[in-house]
Amino acid sequence: APVVESGGGSVKTGGSLSLSCRGSGYKYTSGCAGWFRQAPGNERELVATISRLGTATYAEFVKGRFTISKDYHTNTLYLQMNSLEPADTAMYYCAASWTSCGSISALRRWSYSDWGQGTQVTVSS
Repeated sequence: APVVESGGGSVKTGGSLSLSCRGSGYKYTSGCAGWFRQAPGNERELVATISRLGTATYAEFVKGRFTISKDYHTNTLYLQMNSLEPADTAMYYCAASWTSCGSISALRRWSYSDWGQGTQVTVSS
């Protein structure tokens, strides 16, 4: 079954949005799951990860503003985004990996598979 993302949209600076990602299989709950984003002309960058046991890590540019979480029963990954800024404008993707979230590999997008289709987040000033 495909990985299905939902949420996203357009907000003003300081607004909030919530993304969700329904994973297939057990990788999203039993592995390292993460959110990435890609703005036009930029590389896809890691935003946040959450481990099998629920330990979350964040990129410096979203710390204190974004929260990653997951629901083990529904195999769904979430990203709550608060205090949004125009620099957060990008296509957001979810993905999962069997690598440990604490490993160097978890920082690399090629360690991930089962990507979502992407959802656009646009923040205007």
